[in-house]
Amino acid sequence: AFLGKEEARSFDQLSPEESRERLGKIVDRIDDNKDGYLTTEELKNWIKRVQKRYIYENVAKVWKDYDLNKDNKIAWEEYKQATYGYYL
Repeated sequence: AFLGKEEARSFDQLSPEESRERLGKIVDRIDDNKDGYLTTEELKNWIKRVQKRYIYENVAKVWKDYDLNKDNKIAWEEYKQATYGYYL
């Protein structure tokens, strides 16, 4: 929730020093009032932004899978086919 799925995955590849440096940059982005400290509210707002971005990205990906005829609409038949197609 704090970093987001992709960001967290990238940290797995970093050395401890690189992780600290990148985390410091993220903390700077979270610190809305730039006072050098994070408040609970700033952290909550950051987590909400990260989660919202993940939701939008996920919807965009799933939409492509479900909109089988690529008309920017998902009909019930398309939904059933994308979700249960191998059962039908």
